[in-house]
Amino acid sequence: MRTAPALLLTAALALVASRAAPHAQTRSSQAPQATYWVYAGAESADTIHRIRLDAQGLAVERTTPIGELSAEMEGPHGLQITPDGRFLYMTTGHGKPDGKLWKYELGAGPGGSDRLVGDGVLLGNFPASLDVTPDGLYSLSVNFNLHGDMVPSTVSVVFTPTMIEVNRVVTCTMPHGSRLDPTGLRQYSVCMMDDQLVEIDTRTFEVSRRFSVATDAEGPVPVDAAMDHSMHAGHDMSSMAATPKPAAPPVDPAEVGYAPGERHTMAPATCSPTWAQPSHDGTRIFVACNKSDVIVEVDVATWTMTRKLRTGRGIYNLAVSPDGRLLVGTLKQGHMVEVFDLASGSSLGQVKTSNTIAHGIVISSDSRYAFVTSEGVGAQPGKVDAIDLRSLQKIGTVDVGQQASGIAFWKMTPVTTGR
Repeated sequence: MRTAPALLLTAALALVASRAAPHAQTRSSQAPQATYWVYAGAESADTIHRIRLDAQGLAVERTTPIGELSAEMEGPHGLQITPDGRFLYMTTGHGKPDGKLWKYELGAGPGGSDRLVGDGVLLGNFPASLDVTPDGLYSLSVNFNLHGDMVPSTVSVVFTPTMIEVNRVVTCTMPHGSRLDPTGLRQYSVCMMDDQLVEIDTRTFEVSRRFSVATDAEGPVPVDAAMDHSMHAGHDMSSMAATPKPAAPPVDPAEVGYAPGERHTMAPATCSPTWAQPSHDGTRIFVACNKSDVIVEVDVATWTMTRKLRTGRGIYNLAVSPDGRLLVGTLKQGHMVEVFDLASGSSLGQVKTSNTIAHGIVISSDSRYAFVTSEGVGAQPGKVDAIDLRSLQKIGTVDVGQQASGIAFWKMTPVTTGR
């Protein structure tokens, strides 16, 4: 068994060596004028990587092994860093089969390594993406639930100072894309199988609003209204059960509320949303429709759809530049990154990723660079690309562990020059 002390010792030895990793060559005529750091997870390697971009290029600065059981793949999936840059929170999606939430203090270990803070907190089935409130006191993780029947799942709320789960909010079937608005008062996630955007009020930790993102049926839906599902089309779940399950009876549209473990039959998903991203000022929410290749923009005040942005194939994760100018998304099936001008809604271009299956994306605090993970397939290493958002050029790439997924921006430091 890999205990926390054993992990730290292994990490301290392995990570010192990783600091000498060579830089990937920068492919831009203008080198970065600051140093940037991001963290990326490798889901099939049970590692997290600290990655640095500077004038020398892109490099893996440290690699930290994670997990408790050496014989089991635990799968780091979601990563988020507190606004003060002190702590990294990470979800592991697999386990028995439940996953956990883990807390690391960044740069607090020997030689600047990252220190694991206590034991992991058991969450729901397959916790995926997460976010942290601006004050750092709560994390909200969506429990994607790849196990068993397709039933409504939850968002886990953890009080981070004590690392105690204080609530599980039942939302929808296969929630994904947990993001808070800038105030921290509202959390947004999407239901991949229910074609919904769900808003949680973080003052009460209850669902406050729902919005249908089903194609040609966009609009508000009752908070307590169950969806009428008839089938589960477009998503082959045959590998997730040893024997076929009998069809569940349709849900009566008059029924209200979701209960944990309640079974539903599925209506054909027309959007299959995979991400909900608030705008920089929190006035709009952008929803990635992975199946229909559009981004749905929802006005928060009026709770109405204001426009659709047509994307390349398989829009997956989204990020908004801190200056509010750009919306950037990964095209999972298209193996690209697409950049949109939010004022006009037009696509500024696509950049091919260095690997297949584009996954996570994060933008630097100065809105200059996007950092993107690509999973790859089989034994291929995962990759992280750095993209210059001015020139729309890929300026560096590095190999990480297999199935690179979640990614989080840590900090940037301006370059100082002496005289």
